[in-house]
Amino acid sequence: MKKFFLLIFAVIGISLYAQNSLLNSGPMVGYGQMTEVMLWVQTTKPAAVYYRYWESGDPKNKMASTVENTKEENAFTAHTLIQGLKPGKQFEYEILVNGKIEKRSYPLRFQTQPLWQWRTDPPAFAVAFGSCAYINEPEADRPGKSYGADFEIFSSIASKNPDLMLWLGDNVYYRELDYNTVGGLRHRMTHDRALPELQALFGATHNYAMWDDHDFGPNDADRSYRLKEASLETFKMFWANQTYGTAKLPGVFQRFEWGDVEFFMLDDRYHRSPNESPDDSNKTMFGKAQVQWLKDVLVNSTATFKIIANGNQMLNLAGDKYESLAEFPFEHRDLLHYIKQQKISGILFLSGDRHMTELLQVPDSSFYTLYDYTSSSLTAGIANFTNEAELKMRVPGTFIAEHNFGMLRFSGPRKDRKLTLECYDVKGILRWSKDIRASELKSK
Repeated sequence: MKKFFLLIFAVIGISLYAQNSLLNSGPMVGYGQMTEVMLWVQTTKPAAVYYRYWESGDPKNKMASTVENTKEENAFTAHTLIQGLKPGKQFEYEILVNGKIEKRSYPLRFQTQPLWQWRTDPPAFAVAFGSCAYINEPEADRPGKSYGADFEIFSSIASKNPDLMLWLGDNVYYRELDYNTVGGLRHRMTHDRALPELQALFGATHNYAMWDDHDFGPNDADRSYRLKEASLETFKMFWANQTYGTAKLPGVFQRFEWGDVEFFMLDDRYHRSPNESPDDSNKTMFGKAQVQWLKDVLVNSTATFKIIANGNQMLNLAGDKYESLAEFPFEHRDLLHYIKQQKISGILFLSGDRHMTELLQVPDSSFYTLYDYTSSSLTAGIANFTNEAELKMRVPGTFIAEHNFGMLRFSGPRKDRKLTLECYDVKGILRWSKDIRASELKSK
């Protein structure tokens, strides 16, 4: 009986605490470099926010960040840059809102990248990824069965303790009530970010994001979307990437390094031609300037593995049926030709969008086998469709028509690096895996 009452009091206490909290979402760990990390948070009203942090195991030596004030014009979000950190360290932290500690029931931690080159083998690390996260809101959803489900998947991802989480697009789903106004865009982001199951993943994993059509604008949206500038600003408010596009070219594309791996996250919407445009050299998914940027950064990269992430599939030849780069035939041929011509090693494509998961392969006896790992859906509805062209490209045993997420694990010494592809279900149970060595991704 005593235990029963203690449990009741604990539940009541949690409920009261939640009601009194000024946090809507977060804190979330954003990008991380060797000496700096970005932290993000959203409050429910104007507030002063700062962090105390310390090297793991040394809570007596706490350091404090600058104070940031959340404001209505920024949707009550705050980005706090913590600088002057030592490389290769693990940190714990706490968040203070209006001078009071906001206690969390899960770990809050971040890390700095190690200074390993010329010193040691590259670090081993793990990357989680996924796409298509639909969070229900009955007032805005279509009638009938809820489209979003299995939200515990985010807790399962967090339980794997990945170093990074890559959000591959459709990270929220703008509805008709959302994508016609700036207020609607911010409402959707604010509503979905408050999901309790997301918070542990945000609090202890470095999060990097790009978008696809549903978190850019309407379904199948392209460069003609009239609020694309506002959508970009909203995206920046709610994520904590280090960069977005370039100084002269707007968008959400970015590149970053972790260990001996370089990630290239693309923007397949801001500069995109309508899908129905004529299939000539002017039809583009990325825009000529972004394609040139990708070519330049790829040929300049010395990374062992080069992970190219895009909302739509990059290798699927069934482009007449699905949104894929094959629907833009000139750009598709041009990019793959460039990769092969320049003998760029270590490439793996990641994609989302399809509401199913598969690993596609394109063998090439004169180059090396290219792979496209599609991971979808996290919580949105599931699709179970395919065609003959797709079946011929699919690695047997990799098709998953249920909610799931992917993992990339990088390991091994400098001269024998290994990439392990994994797929997990909602409960965090491994469904399939595949090892690829760096030596397999080199031109003949």
